[in-house]
Amino acid sequence: MRSVRSRLLWSYLAVAVAGAAVFAVLVRVMVPRLFDDRMNGMGGMNGMGGPGGNQGVGAEAAADQRDAVISAVDWATLIAVIAAIVVAAIAAIWMSRREVRHLTNLQRATQRLAAGDYDAQVEAPPERELAALAGDVNRLAATLAATEQRRAALINDVAHEMRTPLTTLGGVVEGYTDGLFSADEMAATATAELARLQRLSQDLAAVSRAEEGRLDLTPAAADLGDLAAMTVERLRPRADAAGIALAISAYGPALVHVDHDRIVQVLANLLGNALNYTPRGGTVTVTTSCEGGTCRVAVADTGRGLRTDELAHVFERFYRADPQGHAGGTGIGLTIGRAIARAHGGDLTAESPGSGRGATFTLTVPQAAS
Repeated sequence: MRSVRSRLLWSYLAVAVAGAAVFAVLVRVMVPRLFDDRMNGMGGMNGMGGPGGNQGVGAEAAADQRDAVISAVDWATLIAVIAAIVVAAIAAIWMSRREVRHLTNLQRATQRLAAGDYDAQVEAPPERELAALAGDVNRLAATLAATEQRRAALINDVAHEMRTPLTTLGGVVEGYTDGLFSADEMAATATAELARLQRLSQDLAAVSRAEEGRLDLTPAAADLGDLAAMTVERLRPRADAAGIALAISAYGPALVHVDHDRIVQVLANLLGNALNYTPRGGTVTVTTSCEGGTCRVAVADTGRGLRTDELAHVFERFYRADPQGHAGGTGIGLTIGRAIARAHGGDLTAESPGSGRGATFTLTVPQAAS
């Protein structure tokens, strides 16, 4: 199998040889004709109308002159062709080395990527196509680095989430062995912690399917306002118990084509988070509307709010804006919610004027044709 360098070298030489051959052929064909035309234009072979003997001698001299000129041109052409091929060979070697150097850099970069080194960057060559390829390799390295960081963070987060229930299970079993806990107490604690582990496992499976685009959806016609109202009524007892006012407003019909259970899952998570982070005496407001072919549900609260740096991470797996205040969830709900929204062709966004000033999470999905 030939290398790229040898292919480039031979292609450059082939072009040079072809050009030199065409030049040599044209010179060999055209010079005699041009010479004869030039001499005829000057009055024939060494003059016209003189004595016959002089005409014969003149013709012979002209023929000798013609042969000498053609011979000189042939030698000059041969020397020029050889010089052109030599110069072309030198230029081809230099150009092939130059081009292959950029390809070699790209090859080494991909080898480093395969070995797990995502930090090295490929210098962009001056050629536009190779520069675009180098840019793609650099973007691939950045994407792989980010993926590796997320993978490491996921492993660390899963280990952290599992550590607490496993530690609790180990402690209660040890306490039961030492006679500190009764069988009923041990069973109750073990059941609660196992349920927590099971919920974590289900959430991890759900977020994995969501990020891989493998969510099972069963879309059907619905009114987004009705789904929001149903979710509000389901969580109203919890809001009443926490002393939080829960209100809902609908601005016209919001006809959508969605998976009812999945959308209710997202809305329940948004409302649950709003109730968790809103103090007693606060308010949570749910608003539904449609505009420009998009229907939306906005869940606004008067709770702790979100800082700018928290807004940038709030949809990441296992991220909690207040990990000490509310440790009951796994921190995956918003990640799953955004994946469900995007699977429907919509999105889930967050905004907040700042810490202590509340937050608004907005679910958007395409409006269905009436």
